[in-house]
Amino acid sequence: MRVFVTGASGFVGSAIVQELLAAGHQVLGLARSDASAQSLQEIGVDVLRGSLEDAEALKEGASAADGVIHTAFIHDFSQYAAAAATDKRAIEALGSALVGTDRPLIVTGGILIVPSDGGIITEADAAPATHRASEATAMALAEAGVRASVIRLPPSVHDQGDGGFVPFLIDLARKKGVSAYVGDGSNRWPAVHRLDAARLYRLALEKAATGQRYNAIGDEGIPVREIAELIGQELQVPVVSVSPEEASNHFDWMSRFITFDSPATAIQTREILGWEPVHIGLLEDLRLGHYFG
Repeated sequence: MRVFVTGASGFVGSAIVQELLAAGHQVLGLARSDASAQSLQEIGVDVLRGSLEDAEALKEGASAADGVIHTAFIHDFSQYAAAAATDKRAIEALGSALVGTDRPLIVTGGILIVPSDGGIITEADAAPATHRASEATAMALAEAGVRASVIRLPPSVHDQGDGGFVPFLIDLARKKGVSAYVGDGSNRWPAVHRLDAARLYRLALEKAATGQRYNAIGDEGIPVREIAELIGQELQVPVVSVSPEEASNHFDWMSRFITFDSPATAIQTREILGWEPVHIGLLEDLRLGHYFG
């Protein structure tokens, strides 16, 4: 299968590309920069130059492929609404090239925005159309005749090279001299190893359901306090609680995410796709030390 991958040189996308190549697929990767293009070409990936704002390039890539995996997102959380709007338009552009073709589109969504109401998030729980509307956009495309499905990533997709939420908390602890959580820190974040997530994307592509949600979950829910405590231990800084009122000042843009309680399960995902996470969990990965080098 020839697969068009957005975000092909990114942290998650690069692992997906390697997974696809190892399974015998061909890859066409979207590249915004010369450096990204070169890194993809060096591993045998065909390159399409363009960006998420370039609807015509996205349509071209989707039209030239047997399936599409969309992982790219503008990770500027200080401009989150604008990034989410760009993502929505990109998904719509990809979908417009796939209507009626029976070729799969795998869209990336997030677990944190799914309401939990104190329970555990399952694949049956839908994400709201507000904020990042990746999932809602994909589901609308599925209803319109696109073979679209969604993989929902947890707040921590971890491995060497991670540049996400946990590295931000580590850098913040270094700058402020304390590792913090909000309240009693009992709110939970799920997590998944990057290589487990990459395998899930491949399986979802190959089995190509329509309108299906998949949860990419290894650790079902780690209390944020435990993450903060491990960071404090590794950096040898105090671990402190901040009040909800203090959270915005301490965590900056992260304050909108740090208090989410989003434990999640992947039982249905495992049953449907035969997927099993086999790599280490987040806390064990943190203890290896590469996050603190």
